Amino acid sequence: MSNAISVIIGILGAVLMCVALVPLLGWLNWLVLAGCVFGIIFGAVSEKKSGLTINAAVAAVGMLRLLLGGGIL
Repeated sequence: MSNAISVIIGILGAVLMCVALVPLLGWLNWLVLAGCVFGIIFGAVSEKKSGLTINAAVAAVGMLRLLLGGGIL
């Protein structure tokens, strides 16, 4: 059950990440990263690790985007 929740959070985060890649919408990355933290927590306690992997990948892209945009842009 927790893996399914983690996968849903990861897919929702990935969709929002696609929107957040647009210039001047970098603030949305902060919300995506906060959601990914919850997804990583749910994925870590489950037996399967697919949700953990999805959320970690989305978080990595979000952190890279924030690094390149200076944290806000």
